[in-house]
Amino acid sequence: METIRVIIVDDHPLFREGVRNVLDAEEDLDILAEGTSGDQAIELVREHRPRVALIDVNLPNMNGIQVTRQITAERLGTSVVLLTAYDDVEQVLHAFSAGASAYCSKDVQAGKLVDVIRHVARGFFVVGDQVYDGTGLQQWLLHGVEAVRRPHLEGEVDAFAPLSPREMEILQYVTRGLSNKEIASRLGISHQTVKNHMTAILHKLDVEDRTQAAVYALRHGWVRLQDTRK
Repeated sequence: METIRVIIVDDHPLFREGVRNVLDAEEDLDILAEGTSGDQAIELVREHRPRVALIDVNLPNMNGIQVTRQITAERLGTSVVLLTAYDDVEQVLHAFSAGASAYCSKDVQAGKLVDVIRHVARGFFVVGDQVYDGTGLQQWLLHGVEAVRRPHLEGEVDAFAPLSPREMEILQYVTRGLSNKEIASRLGISHQTVKNHMTAILHKLDVEDRTQAAVYALRHGWVRLQDTRK
């Protein structure tokens, strides 16, 4: 029986312990390391090259979708299973568009989580109770995006691609209550550049103002509540 090497990244100790206990009971699963933040998740994947990484969406520093996109971009060979309390259609589309291999609610049953890990370790993708190969996942993504795409969005904007790293950074500052001028000062860019990014953010999220953008980010777990008080 081939051993599946796994890392767990979640900043809630009790949840992490529960997952560890479940995986420790399986002979073919080997936990290599644990982490508590987004940047640590990337470091652990680079260092250990696990077959599967269990990563919470709502992490400090970088959210799980940003982490997934980075792991995918670096071609590190790790299949990412995102764990989240924010279970909605758009979030699922964001997750798989970023390169995730599976997306599970945190109340997933222990046996189901183990099955998911084994499926993605073999190169499959898990969406709810469905298991897909690469072609099947692409078809599912196309149908999913078309089903919920806002019809008034024009051009080549993919409404379900995560925001760029710079846009996400600016959005995090928005949720903390900073003005465009203050954000520009923090990032060392011009006021106009921040305004341009904000226009793009509002358009991609299909919201009318900064407040709605901040609420969207919080509701989807892209920004943590404690981050807003820094």
